[in-house]
Amino acid sequence: MAKPYKEILPGIHQLQVPIPNNPLGYVLPYLIEGDDGYILVDSGWDAPAAYGALMAQLHALGVPLKELRKVIFTHVHPDHYGLAGRLKGDCDAELMLGAPERGFIDSRYRRPEGLLDRMQQWLTSHGAPASEVEGLRSASMPVRGYVSPADPDTLLHGGEEIKSGRYTWEVIWTPGHSPGHMCFYDRGKKIMITGDHILPTISPNVSLHPEATGNPLHEYITSLRKIRDYDVEIALPAHEYDFIDLDARIQELEEHHTERMEEMLGGMNGQPKTAYEVAGHVKWVTGDFASFHPWMKRAAIGETLAHLEHMVMEGIVERIFEDGKQWYKPMQRTVRRSS
Repeated sequence: MAKPYKEILPGIHQLQVPIPNNPLGYVLPYLIEGDDGYILVDSGWDAPAAYGALMAQLHALGVPLKELRKVIFTHVHPDHYGLAGRLKGDCDAELMLGAPERGFIDSRYRRPEGLLDRMQQWLTSHGAPASEVEGLRSASMPVRGYVSPADPDTLLHGGEEIKSGRYTWEVIWTPGHSPGHMCFYDRGKKIMITGDHILPTISPNVSLHPEATGNPLHEYITSLRKIRDYDVEIALPAHEYDFIDLDARIQELEEHHTERMEEMLGGMNGQPKTAYEVAGHVKWVTGDFASFHPWMKRAAIGETLAHLEHMVMEGIVERIFEDGKQWYKPMQRTVRRSS
């Protein structure tokens, strides 16, 4: 049987932690050897299979839990942050997290009542039928059972350096998929841990939602272009597999979002539509919008909104408020492609 972990470079192991009942299959934490212990980047979520797999791989590599000095989370989504509290209790490692993610720990995992109220209003304003609002509103609540929350000991802002043995990691703030998402780059080895920011074949969900401010898609594209400035020979993502030619993947992702905006604009057919209506015209790779599980449908609405708001910024559509709903009306028929 193949090992679920592998050595990427001396002192860096890519682990594989399952995400039960999820199409992603697994998350890829990275174990990095230091001078007096280890760093773990991302953890998996709090489920027996996930925790057991993580412990088994650490044991196989001869790493006692007490030797984990830092656990760094690329962002606070459950499959990355879920084991935070359990690991803190097991080994008292220093927990590190992007500063913009800190508030989500309380609003999503500890006291979600206020978020649920805002979510209901948000869904209604963006065109969700009354018969679906309750299911969509509470779609993420079961995931709370896979998160053991813990407050970070250190907040990251981007620009810091984290040393671990032969590696020195530059912290790069890459908002878009999540407001406080961080990537980590070793300049000497030309290696980057990309988290969910850049995956080899999957386009990460970039959504507007009640807790998101600004323009997530604009932030995501800006973050992609920021990463282009780094000389990277090996990219280490949080899902799928490690890969090379990061520049080509960045170009593919930019083109994907341009094509998605063109598709949405075509689906509007020159008429004002809500985000819910526009989402129904998109050919999602995961299936048909009408038959989506509420969790997937809500993610699709959020992703649609992120693209619509980006088109508002670009002057391609305009935002209209009428009858308690938010509508988007096309102003032109073209989407500018990136150079």
